[in-house]
Amino acid sequence: MLEKINHQRRRFLGIAAMTIATTQLGRFGSANAQSSNANPKETATTQPATSPTDPTAIRPFRVNMSQEAIAGLRRRITATQWPEKETVTDQSQGVQLATMQELARYWATDYDWRKVEAKLNALPQFITKIDGLDIHFIHVRSQHENALPLIINHGWPGSIIEQLKIIEPLINPTAHGGNASDAFHVVIPSMPGYGFSGKPATTGWGPERMGRAWDVLMKRLGYSRYVAQGGDWGAFVVDQMGLQAPAGLLAIHTNMPATVPEDVDKALLSGSPAPSSLSSDEERAYEQLVRTFKQVEYAKFMAARPQTLYGIADSPVGLAAWLLDHNDADGQPAAAVVSALDRTTSATGELTRDEILDNITLYWLTNTGVSASRLYWEYKGGFFNTKGVSIPVAVTVFPGEQYEAPRSWTEQAYPKLIYYNRAEKGGHFAAWEQPTIFTQELRAAFRSLR
Repeated sequence: MLEKINHQRRRFLGIAAMTIATTQLGRFGSANAQSSNANPKETATTQPATSPTDPTAIRPFRVNMSQEAIAGLRRRITATQWPEKETVTDQSQGVQLATMQELARYWATDYDWRKVEAKLNALPQFITKIDGLDIHFIHVRSQHENALPLIINHGWPGSIIEQLKIIEPLINPTAHGGNASDAFHVVIPSMPGYGFSGKPATTGWGPERMGRAWDVLMKRLGYSRYVAQGGDWGAFVVDQMGLQAPAGLLAIHTNMPATVPEDVDKALLSGSPAPSSLSSDEERAYEQLVRTFKQVEYAKFMAARPQTLYGIADSPVGLAAWLLDHNDADGQPAAAVVSALDRTTSATGELTRDEILDNITLYWLTNTGVSASRLYWEYKGGFFNTKGVSIPVAVTVFPGEQYEAPRSWTEQAYPKLIYYNRAEKGGHFAAWEQPTIFTQELRAAFRSLR
């Protein structure tokens, strides 16, 4: 019985902020996407030519949400039935009423979805079917010679919106403080059930299957050698890719590494004190994980009963509150996200109110609140425990993450560690919060592979 309980705890605990799809393309529209600026010296083509009847066809994609859908969103926000004010003066009962009412006022009156839609449509976007499911992805090639192909994975409650600010610095490093030798070709897929990708109609689309799908995608794009990056659920995906070790995957980078040794993981799951042999850095990581395990009620619910979340498919404000109320170990709700609700602009790339609403609105307009939640139910493995990845791995530790992985644990977890660094600032949504630092980390992480 204890073993069964521990299995359930492993399934339900330890997930803090892991982070209508386009199977009906007519709703979103499809037209020619922009050129990917292919470099003729590269062996991979901009987009391999495929016939429309080919099951592996790569179809251009554009976002074109109807004005009726946007107007309907505003009507629903305005018609929200509000609860009474919380009975405490802090955020301990969840997202505060005043926060949600002010966000809703702006969302219904001043927010402009068309701005982010234009940003997305300025990028080459595509749809392709993998393992029976439509997969949406952004694919932007660098003009620099010998650019390194890179696939980047988002998580929950995020989307491809998280990575928009890092694309240009990655493909065009010479304009953003880097060298031509730092360039990447960038591929950013929407996870199944998220954004513009298809919604799985059957079970089985967990991180393991996504890892296999992303290798198919990169090979379909003509990349025989590539690297992969992930945070939140994306970190689970790249760990699985590292375990699968497909031919051509040179290395992975993670900003949410799974490094917890087996004895420490057992102590955490049983609620035992930290092992006496831990160093000061390891003890600190242990305490951070204890705190994290106490703050994941939302994740436990999605892991157990995702279909019950009808409210987030019916109420925009309900969806927004659910996506906001998660923890990145800096407070509840996540400090980086909540602080962004008061930031209208940022010269250095920090999160803004519009960026938060871009992501939430994407969930609403694609009706993916519930389908995205099912990923928690799908995953049956451990969370921060070591997985046995044996290919080269690069790790960046951000101070606002659920726990700061000690170098000692990281070296044990990833025996072919090629890079380890502690960033000066940033948190769970690293690319979204600190795009400049995140870009610099990716350049440094994979430099030895070029």
